[in-house]
Amino acid sequence: MNSLRLAISFLTIFPVAPRGAIPFAPARAYFPLVGLGLGGILAGLEYAASLALPSLVVGALLLLALLVLTRALHTEGFLDCCDGLFGAYTRERRLEILRDSHVGAFAVIGGVALLAVKWALLASIPDDISVGLLVAFPCLSRFGMVTTMAGYKYARDQGLGISFKVGARWWQIIVAFGIAAAAGYLLLGFGGLALVAIAMLASLGLGRWISRLLGGMTGDAYAAVNEVAEVSVLLSGIILFSQLSKLFEVPFW
Repeated sequence: MNSLRLAISFLTIFPVAPRGAIPFAPARAYFPLVGLGLGGILAGLEYAASLALPSLVVGALLLLALLVLTRALHTEGFLDCCDGLFGAYTRERRLEILRDSHVGAFAVIGGVALLAVKWALLASIPDDISVGLLVAFPCLSRFGMVTTMAGYKYARDQGLGISFKVGARWWQIIVAFGIAAAAGYLLLGFGGLALVAIAMLASLGLGRWISRLLGGMTGDAYAAVNEVAEVSVLLSGIILFSQLSKLFEVPFW
């Protein structure tokens, strides 16, 4: 339970971390479970807001709620990665920019694009899968983040992200996968399992590209993986359950 509390406190605004020093690595097993909690809050907000507000406003409220609930932790890391990965040509300079607290042009452009796309996707979820997809996408994206923690080395000798590598065990990945797979199937059927695979592939693909540029992952890179995985799951879910179901006349849930 201490590891779960640590995961909640690290990924959200809820200060429930246990007192005293405990290892970070076991907490990553429960990242998808924390995502389920975030998704449940979003689904409840969407239900209440949609009773009186148009979809575009509801989408904006959902986006704002996600930023507040997570302290914009992952969005901030995504912005830093935009500057670091696109603003330099050497590994050393990229890592140096990632440490810089200033916001550059690439961060502004990337941040605006990310928020605009995510807003549009949140406002476009079909009503018949809104609850399932809203609950699932934060869960699956955080599972994707866990896969990159396991799949790629850390690029620095120090940093907050390396805390999740010390004491890392395979059971943590298995638990995270079990939570994500169970959530995907129970919420969205076989289509949900497809979204689990998409989240994993998108995360590992982005992680591989980042690792080639930086020589490994960083805390900001993990955050960027989460943001890209969220968009990938939302976009794929809308396509899979709305467009492909109509095209082939086959329900994917």
